[in-house]
Amino acid sequence: MSHWETPGASDEWYTPAYVFEALGETFDLDVAHPGDATCCVPAARWLTSGGVGSLAHDWDGFVWMNPPFGGRNALEPWLDKFFAHGNGIALTPDRTSAPWFWAAWQRCDRALFTRKIRFLRPDGSQGVSPSNGTCLFASGDRAVVALERAAAAGLGILAQPIRALAA
Repeated sequence: MSHWETPGASDEWYTPAYVFEALGETFDLDVAHPGDATCCVPAARWLTSGGVGSLAHDWDGFVWMNPPFGGRNALEPWLDKFFAHGNGIALTPDRTSAPWFWAAWQRCDRALFTRKIRFLRPDGSQGVSPSNGTCLFASGDRAVVALERAAAAGLGILAQPIRALAA
């Protein structure tokens, strides 16, 4: 999650356990796991996020995706694969003015705009950033129910894209 902490700081940031508790889910696959055993994603299997390794593998089941945020368009290949898969929850910055965000909004089934999440460093300490909020995108019915559960628990504001109205 570059650009969220002091320049030069680690790009490894872990989603805190309270996010998963609010979702009330266990995932089949974490597609961008950092490979560190201290990371707390409740998933049966992991693909590590180093390079594009995870993007080269097939994904199956109900997925969790907190991809490397990287540069300006670094999220696009991750989101393309996520929505093509069609079954899971993706965590991204809520950069609503970014073209990649608009494209994801058009493809998601629901979105949860969270309160600021203080991500964890690999040593377990809490970060002091981000400067902006976070969005969880749902793809598929199970993910929609999880986001509804998290919204009811107070994690954020649930939103649903309005598709083009039939004439």
